[in-house]
Amino acid sequence: MYTYYIALGSNLGDRYAHLQSAVDYCFSELGTIDKLSRIYECEAQGFVGPTFYNACLSLRSKLEPQQVLDKLLSFELQEGRKRNPSEYSSRSIDLDIILVDDLIVKNKNLIIPHPKMHLRDFVLRPLSDIAPDLNHPKIKCDINELLSKLTETNKLELVQLWLKNPSEKYAMPDGQYLAIEGNIGAGKTSLAQLISTEFNAHLVLERFSENPFLPRFYKDPKRYAFSLEMSFLAERYQQINDHLSQLDLFSRFVVSDYFVFKSLIFSKVTLSEDEFALYRKLFDILYKDTPKPDLYVYLHQSIDQLQRNIENRGRAYEATIQADYLQRINDSYLDYLRTQQSFPVKIIDLTGVDFVNNRQDYLKILKEIKGL
Repeated sequence: MYTYYIALGSNLGDRYAHLQSAVDYCFSELGTIDKLSRIYECEAQGFVGPTFYNACLSLRSKLEPQQVLDKLLSFELQEGRKRNPSEYSSRSIDLDIILVDDLIVKNKNLIIPHPKMHLRDFVLRPLSDIAPDLNHPKIKCDINELLSKLTETNKLELVQLWLKNPSEKYAMPDGQYLAIEGNIGAGKTSLAQLISTEFNAHLVLERFSENPFLPRFYKDPKRYAFSLEMSFLAERYQQINDHLSQLDLFSRFVVSDYFVFKSLIFSKVTLSEDEFALYRKLFDILYKDTPKPDLYVYLHQSIDQLQRNIENRGRAYEATIQADYLQRINDSYLDYLRTQQSFPVKIIDLTGVDFVNNRQDYLKILKEIKGL
């Protein structure tokens, strides 16, 4: 994951609209936008033309720098800009990669850090809004120091317009609790982690790998089923209650990759009838005092895809999981979700969806979660 700092400029048409369109594009095509600077207006530099609106943004992306550059150039072309390396001219949109972490890149198409960034106050000023202490990997100065060293400056005027982060419309309301569940291998942990990163949400992950009964259960289900389900119930109840009662003030909302009633779903499949009757009594005592999610999302995958996902992640103790076991878990979830009335539920079909590697698929899921 790289952190990119990108400069935006426009001096033709609706300059604010062009900048906002570029921000929206970066969010949808490149990755998570962390910060947006204020907008500054200044005279055109190196040629005669209308005044520019300039801004900067920071974003995190899995894409390599050349991939990001290609996408930025594609957007410029889409917006009607044709670059001419031999001369400066007016443009509807100008997008430049300024810095990428501490990378130093030099090839025919791309130079990082941007070779003229330290000479341009219309780049440094908005960059100082979002990353004043960011270090230039070649000059070894932070952005504020570079600003103070400028010998030639332009008259920059703050514009009373603010760029909007597109992620805001996808976020859960502050203080709410989003639970994400699914069958074994459905991708619930991956999605919870992506959402937590995107929105600075408090992440609660199930500590299944620390359960000593799990490997034993897969080897001898009848012998270890009750011990496994009881240990999971106690752990899930304790973890959810602890995290929701001690929510970090700097986090916006809570997202987890499980909810406590998962224990009821799995125990109904794994336990004998008399064991389940006892288990259900204990579960009901704990469940009534457990905070309920403001939204519960169930990720539905085909059994074939679940098996491929399980195989790909390569956990030895999961190697013996059979298709019929996955089908029973899936049926149990869906039966319960169709009838429960304790919290709102969204069932999302992941057939043909790769939200980990395809940002467009990921954004489609966010839209479904928010009902957009």
